[in-house]
Amino acid sequence: MPSKKTATFIGLIAVLLWSASVGLIRSVSESFGATGGAALIYTVASVILLFTLGPTRISQLPRAYLWVGGTLFVAYELCLSLSLGLASSGRQAIEVGMVNYLWPTFTMTAAILFNGQRSNAWIVPGFLLGVLGVCRVLGGDQGLDVHQMVANVQGHPLTYGLALVGALLWAAYCTVTPRIAKGQNGVTLFFMLSAAALWIKFLWGEQPTMAVNLRSVGFLVLASSAMAFGYSAWNVGLLRGHVTVLAGASYFIPVMSAALAAALLNAPLPWTFWQGAGMVCAGSLLCWVATRCGSTPASDPPALHPASPPAPALRHNDSGE
Repeated sequence: MPSKKTATFIGLIAVLLWSASVGLIRSVSESFGATGGAALIYTVASVILLFTLGPTRISQLPRAYLWVGGTLFVAYELCLSLSLGLASSGRQAIEVGMVNYLWPTFTMTAAILFNGQRSNAWIVPGFLLGVLGVCRVLGGDQGLDVHQMVANVQGHPLTYGLALVGALLWAAYCTVTPRIAKGQNGVTLFFMLSAAALWIKFLWGEQPTMAVNLRSVGFLVLASSAMAFGYSAWNVGLLRGHVTVLAGASYFIPVMSAALAAALLNAPLPWTFWQGAGMVCAGSLLCWVATRCGSTPASDPPALHPASPPAPALRHNDSGE
């Protein structure tokens, strides 16, 4: 059993792995297509999860969690992977990833509106700062330019729309999971369902030629491993490490993700982008501070990456989700 410091370090590795997911998913889609690449990633990741977290015992899952949680999980994963795969360039994929990272702000807001999470006045500037950060990112080199932002979104409505819907779906998942999961873990099953849904879409649609080579297979293994091992490492950190340290680190994923994706995809980003990314992080942190100041120790606010449910659902069980 790892020590508290070791477990925390392992959990921080998960943050790094998830930060690399945007660039890796995009790299896989460039070789295997948006749908085919995503299907392959979730298939390989499912196999890895079967060996790391083990198979899901469906009979033990609460029906509400199985159907509602499973639907939200699969729908989110489809929105995220397809939005990254459909992006017209590496830079746009990074922008799409930034839209997806609005989910912490949406989650905090939903926790206040629907879960009775207490907060203070900092929630308002936190929400606005996160939204304005994304608007600054979408404004291109001009920064917070409304006309450029609208033109950018209108030019690729499906790509950005999927990313925004995905952020809302994951916020919903994080909001309902603590109440309906009852300590059970369905992540392996949900990954398998995501893979199945993507393969069905792939078989029913146009099937582009897949560029199978050493480079593309390498990116596939890396992307799948980043997602699957991220779950496993995060599980160890949450159960044995310093949860507060991990929660705080998770809010810097947008900036780390953009930096790694920019290097991986060879997509230089202007200073205005980094300002927007910083605003997204700051907005999420303000929302987190607002809910922590308004919560009791027994009801800490959700503060985790999309690849795992909020902390309250994890602290009372020994599952990986």
